[in-house]
Amino acid sequence: MDKIRVSLLGSTGMVGQKMVKILSSHPFIELVKVSASPSKVGKKYQDSVKWIEQGEIPDRVRDMRMISTEPDDHKDVDVVLSALPNELAEGVELKLVKEGITVVSNASPFRMDPDVPLINPEINWEHLELLKYQRERKGWKGFMVKNPNCTASIMTMPLKPVFGLVSASRTFITTLQAVSGAGYSGLPFMAIENNVIPYIKGEEDKIPKEINKMLGKIEEGKIKNANNVIHVTSTRVPVKVGHMGVINMELKDEIDVNLVKKSIEEFKSLPQLKNLPTAPPRPIILRDEEDRPQPARDLNEGMATSVGRVKIEDGILRFVVLGDNLVRGAAGITVLTLEVMKELDYI
Repeated sequence: MDKIRVSLLGSTGMVGQKMVKILSSHPFIELVKVSASPSKVGKKYQDSVKWIEQGEIPDRVRDMRMISTEPDDHKDVDVVLSALPNELAEGVELKLVKEGITVVSNASPFRMDPDVPLINPEINWEHLELLKYQRERKGWKGFMVKNPNCTASIMTMPLKPVFGLVSASRTFITTLQAVSGAGYSGLPFMAIENNVIPYIKGEEDKIPKEINKMLGKIEEGKIKNANNVIHVTSTRVPVKVGHMGVINMELKDEIDVNLVKKSIEEFKSLPQLKNLPTAPPRPIILRDEEDRPQPARDLNEGMATSVGRVKIEDGILRFVVLGDNLVRGAAGITVLTLEVMKELDYI
């Protein structure tokens, strides 16, 4: 198999470093170029990054020279992966796709664009069909694929099989989001130590929208978003890694809780059926213990989510979901999206 040659924008940030680590041992995706801020262009990667990942900087990346985000620096790669900050991503990524470059991005601009697939691979890989129409509709020479908000990506893992089984009049989600979701300098240590902040700007609005887009269906080359009524309360908690959601669903009809558990535990999708390298064999781990899942014990090497405390009481289905916000919620989902695109011949 020919390797997919990729460059990585935002390679020195928290998510970028995670991608560098994942790609360093990937069987058919080869990281050949790294990029970050203009001030770092020309420097070696090792001199440009404050490495916080476990282990050393991968040898083959250590001495790579940083390049710019300009299209001319990326025209000899197959795909550009983007871990750029949201405030920079829109202009940079748009310039790349207009010049004929394929971009798979973790940044928020264009996520809700009706012509741009928002992909959580196990949930809605079928939405890649939009790429057949995207160039004509947008006037782009390249393709753009987006990955969701880290919390939305984790929440949709159990919601996909559950919504396939039950109807809910309303769904309430309270999130407990790790500080790493705010990036390097997102929160001063003293603001979060021994504290919970009951508000995260923008999260409560975009999470329901992104969930409904991912749970929508392709009809005549367009996504018809799902219309689930979802209310979200987002909080920041003093945990380094791991976003948790406490989910309560008002059921329209009675159902045996064991059927719900079975649908969650047995859920698999295309990445598992095709045995893709970054796909976890079991995308959802069902925990029966009363006190699980926990960020300290149940991050499952990143790509699998954990679900526990599944109960139905007085017509309310409730459960807790936990996922790694840097892997399932960011770096890993981007790499897995690229694997699916390769599997389906979009690359």
